[in-house]
Amino acid sequence: METGGRRTVRTMCPMNCHPTLCGMLVDVEDGRLLDVRGDPDNPDSQGFLCIRGHASREIIGNPRRLLHPLVRDARGRDAWRPVSWESALDLIAERMQRAGREAVATWSGHGLFANNYGTRVGSHLLRRFSNLYGCQWWSPTIICWGLGAFGLGLTGILETNTKEDMGRHAELVLLWGANLASQPNTARHLVAARRRGARVVTIDVRHTEAAAQSDDVLLLRPGTDAALALGMMHVIVREGLHDRAFVHAHTVGFDALAAHLDAHTPAWAASITGLAAERIAALARTYATTRPAMILVGGSSMHKGANGWQGGRAIACLPALTGNLGMAGGGLGPRHGSATHGQALASIVAQERRPPGHYVPNQMARIAEALVERVRVLLLFGTDLVSSFADVGHVEAGLARQDLIVTHDLFMNDTTRRFADVALPATAWLEELGCKSTNTHLYLMPPVLEPSGEARSATWVMRELARRLGLTEFYPWTSDEGPLDAILDHPATGYATVGALRAEGGMRALRISHVAYPDHRFDTPSGKVEFYSERALRLGLPALPVHEDLPASRYPLAFRQGRTLTHFHGFYDHGRALPSLAAADPEPVVWIAPADAAARGIADGAAVRLENERGELRARAHVTSRIPAGTVWMRDGWDGLNRLTSGRAVIPDEAVDLFAFSAGQAAFDASVEIRPA
Repeated sequence: METGGRRTVRTMCPMNCHPTLCGMLVDVEDGRLLDVRGDPDNPDSQGFLCIRGHASREIIGNPRRLLHPLVRDARGRDAWRPVSWESALDLIAERMQRAGREAVATWSGHGLFANNYGTRVGSHLLRRFSNLYGCQWWSPTIICWGLGAFGLGLTGILETNTKEDMGRHAELVLLWGANLASQPNTARHLVAARRRGARVVTIDVRHTEAAAQSDDVLLLRPGTDAALALGMMHVIVREGLHDRAFVHAHTVGFDALAAHLDAHTPAWAASITGLAAERIAALARTYATTRPAMILVGGSSMHKGANGWQGGRAIACLPALTGNLGMAGGGLGPRHGSATHGQALASIVAQERRPPGHYVPNQMARIAEALVERVRVLLLFGTDLVSSFADVGHVEAGLARQDLIVTHDLFMNDTTRRFADVALPATAWLEELGCKSTNTHLYLMPPVLEPSGEARSATWVMRELARRLGLTEFYPWTSDEGPLDAILDHPATGYATVGALRAEGGMRALRISHVAYPDHRFDTPSGKVEFYSERALRLGLPALPVHEDLPASRYPLAFRQGRTLTHFHGFYDHGRALPSLAAADPEPVVWIAPADAAARGIADGAAVRLENERGELRARAHVTSRIPAGTVWMRDGWDGLNRLTSGRAVIPDEAVDLFAFSAGQAAFDASVEIRPA
C-alpha cells in the first residue's frame, strides 16, 4: 500500500506473546516511521494490538537506544567509549580464542526472537555457531515454558488444539494458570465459546485478567496444582466417570493410577490447596461430564516452583481419563511454546557437527556454577541475564568472574550496565528480515527501515565472528533469505520460501490439524498416554503423578511472579526504555491480601520491603482482595526480585534434554515477609 512517498507495510509486532502473536501495519515515509497499528486482515489477531505493540513505535528514534559499539575498561562505571565494529569484533574473537572454546558460552533471550519467534532462525543460527565452534550453548526455553512442558510430556500430551477450535467447539474451558495477559488473542475465542454457552472456569493463585471472562474462579495455594488434579482424578475414577473405552485403548498404567488415587481424596486435596472439598468434587464432575472439555495450561508462571513440573504431569492425565483427546474442543488448548499437530520446521543447527567436549547441561543451577568455575567469555544476545535466573546473587558472583561479557541488544539493561565489557547495538524489528509463526500461520516481516546508527543484526555479528574464528561452514547462504528458506523447507509450511510469502502478501496458513493427536499417537515411548511412566522411573522421578510440598520456610508468605500487559520478559530494559510502558508500570508493586496487610500495618500504596534469607526487594503495596491471604504476587523482571528466589535444580541433569526442548529451569520458589519500608 503506497500513497505518494508514504507507504504502509504489513509486518508483525516484535513482542513474543506466543501462541497468539499480533499482526501490525506500519506507516513509513522518507525513511521515517509514522505510525503502527493492528492489522485487521491478520487471521490471528484480527486488528488487535495491545499496549506493548503500540509502544514499539517508541523504539525508533529513542534517545536511549544503543547506536554504536561500546567498550569500557572497568566495570561498575559508566565509562563507555565508542569503537569501530572491527575493533569490537577483533577484541571478542581474540578473547574467545584465548579462553578456549569450552570456556566460551552463548546465551540468548526473547530479544533475539523479536522478528523470528516460531521460526526461531536467530536461535538456530546461534546454536549452529556454537555447535561448529564447540562452545557452551544453553537453551532459552529453560527460563520460560520448558519445565511445565516436561511434566506434560512425561504423560504424553504436548500438542495442543488451537484457539479457533476452542472458540467453535469447547463446551467447558478450564483456564488453569493461563492468564490472558500472556496470550491476549485467545480472549476473542474464549468470548465466542461463552456466547455459544460454554462454561469457563479460572484456576489460579490470584484473580487474573482471565477471571473477568469466567463463570467460576478457584484460587488455590501456590504449588498445589498437582494436588487439585489428583483430587479431581480421585472423584472421576471413584464415581466411574472416566471413559473406559479410551483408557483401555490409548493409555498405560490405569490400574496403578486408580490404586494410587485411593489416598488422594477431595478432603486430602482441600487440606493442601485451600479449596473446599465440595468445590474440588464439583469441578471434577463438571469436567468429566461435559464434552468436549478443554484445559488451557499456563505456559510459564505456574511452573516456576520446585514442584512445578508435577502440575503439568497430573493435569495432563485429566483429558486422557475422560476421553477428551483427539477430538474437536477437547484436550489441551493453546500454550506458550506448544505446537499443533503437524506443525514443524526444518533444522539448520548442525548438531551432528558439534565436537566432543565437556559441556554444561541445560540446567540453570549448573550454568550458575559454571559461570563461577569454568566459563570465562560470555556472549549474550537479546537477554538480561540477571533478571532471568533465580538466586541471582550466585549468578552475579559468576558474572563478576568473567574475563569478557558481550551484550547485543537495543538498549542497555541491568546486566549490561553492571557487568558487560562490550555493548553491541542491535537492529530493531523493522530494520531486518524476519518471519514469525503462530500455531496456524506464517508471517513475513520485511525490512522497512535502514538500521539506526551503526546497529547490526545478530546474524551479521555471528557471521563476522565466524569469519574471524575460521568457521567457514557457518553461513553457506548468499543472502538473509537463505537461512529462513532452509528452515521453512518443510511439508507443514508447504515448503514456503521468503519469495513465495512475499508474493502471497506476507501470510500463509500452515498445513496443520486444529485438533491435537487426531491419530491417537502420543508423545511417549509406548505411543499411549502414560499414567504410569517407566521413563520417569528410569530418571529417578515418580512413575505416577504426585504432589510434593514446596520447601518449608520460616517466612510466612508464599511469593509468586507473573506477566502483565505492560511487560514481557526483558524486552526494552523491561519496558523502562519505552516511555508509555515505563509510565504504565513505573515501579515494583506487590499484591497483598487485606488481612495480611492489616496484620503488618501496611496501607494500600505504602512503601514496603520484601525479605527472606536470600535478600530483599523494595516495592509498593497493592492491597487487594483479588489475592488470598498467605500469597503475595508481583510482575516479574524487576531488578532484585530474583535475589529472593531459590535457584536450586528441580529435575535431574539427565532429564533436562529428554524432549526436543530443554527443561532445566531452576526453582523460583520464595517465601517472604513483608514489612513497611
